[in-house]
Amino acid sequence: MSSMDHQSSENLETKEMDEGSLSISHGQEPNVHRVGVPPKQNIFKEFQATIKETFFSDDPLRSFKNQTKSRKFILGIESIFPILSWGRNYTLKNFRGDLIAGLTIASLCIPQDIGYAKLANLDPQYGLYSSFVPPLIYAVMGSSRDIAIGPVAVVSLLLGTLLQNEIDPIANPRDYRRLAFTATFFAGITQATLGVFRLGFLIDFLSHAAIVGFMGGAAITIALQQLKGFLGIKKFTKKTDVISVMQSVFSSAHHGWNWQTIVIGASFLTFLLFARYIGKKNKKLFWVSAIAPLISVILSTFFVYITRADKEGVAIVKHIEKGINPSSVKEIYWSGDYLGKGFRIGIVAGMIALTEAIAIGRTFASTKDYQLDGNREMVALGAMNVVGSMTSCYVATGSFSRSAVNFMAGCETAVSNIVMSIVVFLTLQFITPLFKYTPNAILSAIIISAVINLVDYQAAILIWKIDKFDFVACMGAFFGVFFASVEIGLLIAVSISFAKILLQVTRPRTAILGKIPTTTVYRNIQQYPEATKIPGVLIIRVDSAIYFSNSNYVKERILRWLVDEEEKIKGNYQTRIQFLIVDMSPVTDIDTSGIHALEELYRSLQKRGIQLVLANPGPVVIDKLHTSNFATLLGEDKIFLTVAEAVEYCSPKLAEDP
Repeated sequence: MSSMDHQSSENLETKEMDEGSLSISHGQEPNVHRVGVPPKQNIFKEFQATIKETFFSDDPLRSFKNQTKSRKFILGIESIFPILSWGRNYTLKNFRGDLIAGLTIASLCIPQDIGYAKLANLDPQYGLYSSFVPPLIYAVMGSSRDIAIGPVAVVSLLLGTLLQNEIDPIANPRDYRRLAFTATFFAGITQATLGVFRLGFLIDFLSHAAIVGFMGGAAITIALQQLKGFLGIKKFTKKTDVISVMQSVFSSAHHGWNWQTIVIGASFLTFLLFARYIGKKNKKLFWVSAIAPLISVILSTFFVYITRADKEGVAIVKHIEKGINPSSVKEIYWSGDYLGKGFRIGIVAGMIALTEAIAIGRTFASTKDYQLDGNREMVALGAMNVVGSMTSCYVATGSFSRSAVNFMAGCETAVSNIVMSIVVFLTLQFITPLFKYTPNAILSAIIISAVINLVDYQAAILIWKIDKFDFVACMGAFFGVFFASVEIGLLIAVSISFAKILLQVTRPRTAILGKIPTTTVYRNIQQYPEATKIPGVLIIRVDSAIYFSNSNYVKERILRWLVDEEEKIKGNYQTRIQFLIVDMSPVTDIDTSGIHALEELYRSLQKRGIQLVLANPGPVVIDKLHTSNFATLLGEDKIFLTVAEAVEYCSPKLAEDP
């Protein structure tokens, strides 16, 4: 039952309690209020209202009402480019906060980007490219003040896994790179399409529990993948499941590990974790954990350079292409087999990137108490990835670790993304040659320290306590990623989320109601053990709309309740059941199958000598009951405004029964 339905039910029954119900003796007619039938609506207007509520529930055109044509044009441009709206009120104080936040997240993103590009099996510069162009596009078109844009670990791993299933990145790096740009293009198209057609509700089908499990499994998978660089292993499996990875690790233990690499990796991982601990312990020192990755890169690079540890087998970055993003328009596959493959990979990567970005944006918008337009965000994210695919970028989205640092550093607007982008631009232009001696072990340590927070075990414990089925979805997604692959984990997450929806739709809850002593309120007897049943009357509440998918189940469940109650009554020699009242307060809608099920229930009860009575059908339901003539078949005198009035109707009838 939805919260709105539950509240309306509560309000109606509280009203019953306040007004009271006249007790009636034998022969008296009860004081009954008939259920109102809403006036007939124009079918076009009804359809229009349904479409508006489905796709335009936030009334996006509200600000355009009663405006001049020129003002409407300006508002239209501002809705596409929000920077034109908030930019007018931008102050030096805002810039000070954005400058500090932008510099802080830049120090975090540069080493992360180099590592995440390796996760996607791309050269390091492509990670930096993806933190230059996409943040600029988002700053102009996005509506979140706090989100920090760039490559993220989970999407990088997902993209790398899906792409290498099609093309070997080592044997054929150019075609692999082209497929990556093609997938990025279609990821952007997918995101923008969902936003333009206001289909953002589709991402809500991936439940919170499934996302927690998927992210946790992906985080551990990413960390295990880093053992290659962390231990200095040269030959490593391309598979991501834990069994293949551990086999690869232990098979190379005797001859494939490099102790110098392990010392560098372990030392700086300890430093990074300690810096993160300090940042968590004292919120004012958040900058310590933010700047720690860059300090680690500088120190480890300097150490390798002066000791020439690369001569001792320590793997280094070697070369990062200097200069800003080259055009990649001609590299995107516009035809051939790889076009379809890029399209499929792009849809999956785009949806996951979108889910992560929207979740992050909503979290910080809620904290700062401002509204985030989800559909506008999708258009902005889609546009930045389409442009990114044409400028040598791979899929970028909102990064949780960077967004958290951005928030704590005091960002005011999306200008912090522009500041970060400028720093990345300067890095690409002048500093990339200095990364030549950066050891791969430090990049692995940075990624491991970054993904640890994605394992949200506290959320998993809470999910277990609240909803066991949600926990199954969480663990299904987690183990799918952990023991199989990222795409299998994602498939399990989506499948279980849909299974839960289907289960709730096809098997709605029903409950037997009893009267709370000294009131006229009727409640679930399991929730309120003190509630008493009315002799000769069985009251059942259906907690869902009645559709083709559940109508037969609802009918059969009501009859099972009746059979169970009749067996109890026979054993206790109580008054036999003569009336069955169905409380329809939570029933928000009913279709033809539902009405057919009510007709079958009515006939089945007639054969048993039991009268069917309905209580509190909503406007949509009562309208359909009258249109289908079921109200006439049942008798309009057996449809009541409240359960109390329905019971009141049955009481004198029971008294008349010899």
